Amino acid sequence: MDNSSGNNYVGEFAVEASGLSKHYGDVVALDGLELSVPTGTVLGLLGPNGAGKTTAVSILTTLIAPDGGTARVAGVDVIKEPQRVRSLIGLSGQYAAVDEHLTATENLEMIGCLYGMRRPAARKKASELIERFRLSDSAHRPLKTFSGGMRRRIDLAGALLADPPVLFLDEPTTGLDPRSRGELWDVIRERVEAGTTVVLTTQYLEEADQLAHDIVVIDHGRAIARGTSQELKRRIGGEHLDIHLALLTDISRVEAIVRPFAIGAIRTDDQEVLVSIPVSKGIEALGSVMAELSVQNIEIVDIGLRRPTLDDVFMELTGHKTQEEQT
Repeated sequence: MDNSSGNNYVGEFAVEASGLSKHYGDVVALDGLELSVPTGTVLGLLGPNGAGKTTAVSILTTLIAPDGGTARVAGVDVIKEPQRVRSLIGLSGQYAAVDEHLTATENLEMIGCLYGMRRPAARKKASELIERFRLSDSAHRPLKTFSGGMRRRIDLAGALLADPPVLFLDEPTTGLDPRSRGELWDVIRERVEAGTTVVLTTQYLEEADQLAHDIVVIDHGRAIARGTSQELKRRIGGEHLDIHLALLTDISRVEAIVRPFAIGAIRTDDQEVLVSIPVSKGIEALGSVMAELSVQNIEIVDIGLRRPTLDDVFMELTGHKTQEEQT
């Protein structure tokens, strides 16, 4: 059966999961995870290192079985009908899943045939994607001669090849340069406009800001927050006061100065020599802190107020920065 006609799922939710659990010995990777992704939208699945994002994607794409719970993709039960689910999804994992002895064109043609596409249709689609990802000059070279970023682009092209109704992208732009990352974002937007549903895990918060209609924050295998990017930012409220210092040794002194004004966790960054705090009365806090910094003779490079970012949301909700996940 030629599956290249693509996005034909019309149900309300393209991805649904209830009570998903997974254990690796004493390690709890997923602990009753609940997810629902409306058809034709992008869900950003975000969380700190080891939160369970990749485990969730692996279950939803039938790579591993859950210990408990249920999940459906494009209306199909991932446990009862895994083969059928595989025919309805595209998957790009954290590491490029390509055959390094085949050329770029051969890799994509092979993937198309595995999806049930006729070879001429697979070849045509492969050619279009190779051009779209700026790899035409290397189309007939074996992938063992490709850089890591080039292999990544071929892997992503493979996930898109058969126009699947549901697309899982696990850290899709890791290793890509900014231009390639922007091009992939454009491709994802085009697919979503055509009806594709996307589940996206990413370590780039800007990526979630740019692409996701909804974001689910996972920590310790559970969903701890859900909403649009703006909703999550409003959840922590207020503004952030950022103070860039001239001397790293002054950070502890500045923490003591700003503590009375903080309405949440104080964040410090030794590399940027930064102290950042959420505040409710921004102008008042800025004036008071500047006066005290002057009194204590603490040299600053820059100081200012800004709106919260998704990084601030992560720090507030999980106590961690986002990092590439290992679990």
